[in-house]
Parts: sequence; C-alpha cells; structure tokens
Amino acid sequence: PTVTSPCKILKCNSEFWAATSGSHHLGTEEAPEFCTALRAYAHCTRRTARTCRGDLAYHSAVHGIDDLMVQHNCSKDGPTSQPRLRTLPPGDSQERSDSPEICHYEKSFHKHSATPNYTHCGLFGDPHLRTFTDTFQTCKVQGAWPLIDNNYLNVQVTNTPVLPGSSATATSKLTIIFKSFQECVEQKVYQAEMDELPAAFADGSKNGGDKHGANSLKITEKVSGQHIEIQAKYIGTTIVVRQVGRYLTFAVRMPEEVVNAVEDRDSQGLYLCLRGCPLNQQIDFQTMRSAQATEGRARRKGPSLPAPPEAFTYETATAKCREKLPVEDLYFQSCVFDLLTTGDVNFMLAAYYAFEDVKMLHSNKDKLHLYERTRDLAPGNTAAMGTHPTLWVTLLCLSQCWLRLL
Repeated sequence: PTVTSPCKILKCNSEFWAATSGSHHLGTEEAPEFCTALRAYAHCTRRTARTCRGDLAYHSAVHGIDDLMVQHNCSKDGPTSQPRLRTLPPGDSQERSDSPEICHYEKSFHKHSATPNYTHCGLFGDPHLRTFTDTFQTCKVQGAWPLIDNNYLNVQVTNTPVLPGSSATATSKLTIIFKSFQECVEQKVYQAEMDELPAAFADGSKNGGDKHGANSLKITEKVSGQHIEIQAKYIGTTIVVRQVGRYLTFAVRMPEEVVNAVEDRDSQGLYLCLRGCPLNQQIDFQTMRSAQATEGRARRKGPSLPAPPEAFTYETATAKCREKLPVEDLYFQSCVFDLLTTGDVNFMLAAYYAFEDVKMLHSNKDKLHLYERTRDLAPGNTAAMGTHPTLWVTLLCLSQCWLRLL
C-alpha cells in the first residue's frame, strides 16, 4: 500500500520517527540535529501535499511540524538531511505489530503535541441523545437515522415503537461501518439487532482484516450478549454497544478532529451526534408530562389506549429511578420519563448504563451531569447546562404560580 498509495504521508512520518527516535529527550547541544530532521520532514510533506489534500494524517503532520518548530526554536531555513534509518532489534515483535505509526492515533498524530480533545455522544432509552456538544435531547426519530457520518466512520440506528400505537420508540438495530484506512484496516461492518449482539464484525472477524495495522481495530466482548466494546485506535475512537432489555444503547468517544473530518461540511446531511435531532422530532419533557397525565386519565375512562406492561405513577417512577441514579440530572429525568411512557423497568437500567458510559468515555469530568434548561427565560438567555436541579425546580414552581395568577 505504501508504494501504490498516491499520498506518501506515511513514508514521511516513518522517516521522521526513524531519524528522531528518542531525540525528544535530547539536550540542547543536539537540538540542531533535531531541527535538521524536522526540516526534512516538512520538505517531505510539501512534496506530497497535492495528493494528501483530504488525508487526516497529512493535516495532523503539518500542524505537528509547526508546533515542533516553535517548541525547539527551529528555523524553517537551513540544512536538511536524509534520516538515519533505525533497524529493529531481533525479536522486537511488539514494535512490528504496532507499525505503522499511522495506525495509532495518539502516537502518530500527536506524539509531540498536546493531547487531542475528545468528545462524547450517546443514544439510549426512548431514545435520548447526548450530542458531541453536550446538548441533551429526547426524540421520536422512528425508522433509520444516521448518528455519525464522517470520512472514517458511519453509524446508523433504527428505532421502532416500544408499544403498538405509542409514539415512544427505542433502538432496535445498529449498523457501524468502519471505512478502509491506508495500511491500517479494511472496511468492516458491525451490525447488532434486538436479541443479537455479536462479538464480531459481519464477516466473522474480530479485527481490521489482513492489513499490517489490523489490530488497531478490535472488538472485545465484555458481557456475552449484553455489552461489547470496539477500539478503533487508528482514529482514537472507542465505541460501546449494549443490549439492555430488548433494546440497544450506543456510546462513543471520538477526537474532535475525527468528528469534523468531512469533505464538505456545509452540504453534509443530517448527523444526529453532531447536529442533534430535527426540531419536529424533538420531545419536550414538560409538555410530555402533561400529556402523560392526560393519557393516564383517558386509560381510567376506557380501554382505547394501549397500556404499558407495568403502570408507574410519577412517585413510583421517581423512587425506582433514584435506586440507580441518585443525582436528579437529565439521566434521572430520562429514566422517569421512560418508566412513565413504557412501563418497562429495563429503561431504568438503560439510563444507568448510559451514565456509566459517560463516566468512562467523557473527557471532561465536570460535564458528566447535565441539567434541564428552563423554558421560561427569554430567547438567547437560557439557563446554563450546569444549573443545579434545586434552582431549576424553584424556577419551574415560580413560573407555574405566575401562570395560575394570570
């Protein structure tokens, strides 16, 4: 692939790493040697710039070179030299298995620069969406919808009604497509459905195929039939898929650089993890609470509406959710909402595991909990996501009292 690929950034990377192995610990007396190798690296990237225009590794290398030039006080003008090729010691199989460097996101793209900024997206329950920008929505989105769509990865979910005649939906099918990437992985497809959570890709394999960096994409079964994890190290991405009750949950940790890697962002279609659900597909918690109360009265008057498997009142749903979710954030409120809507106690577990995945995958531990914004403030003056739930309840009560006075 190195010979046939028109983009030669992999060759530039490997030559630079070979020339500077261990040199990021060099003293100042050897800095000129590092700068010489760095200029050679820059010259190599310029030669392949035209054929690497859409390559993520190329753009990362260019930014990395600029950062290193500043860090080491290197001049862009000066001598360049061919790198000293470093031979592997006998039996150094681990280094061979990790090669090429391009197949490990942090090692290849950010070896000498700052840690990449990771983002999180999750989908669970009836269904509830947490986007890469930490926006939290409850949506209808029945049928097939794209969660992620970029140059490296596609994720699509299918949501089906939980009960006949109900607007409540949950994820019954998930398809993940990992696109072929340089020397690292072949295209791989992962599919999960209700009562079928495989621990392998659709072709039966558990890694990225026959390419040299195949192990940079791996599936691990955490709990048989209930929990799998996919590590895509070549794009710095971790995906968690669970089956809770009959339905699926999805969570991902992905670098911002990969999230935004699209050819034409302006003309890109809907992408739920990035753009959220369309307005006509969003459900408002407060409106639905009133609707649930009306539906409950309708059930008592006649059998026309389908009844959930177990009837929860607001008090019993709240008590049940508090068993697993003691903080009354949006995960807690989602749990209450789902129990009232579906009557299925497994939705409490879905909210619980969704929050557990956030704790594992979200890079900012101060943003684990999200709290509902009030609807009664002027546009453009919404409450912050971090508003304490007690303040939110107080504001809601005051607004309801004001409405009664009117």
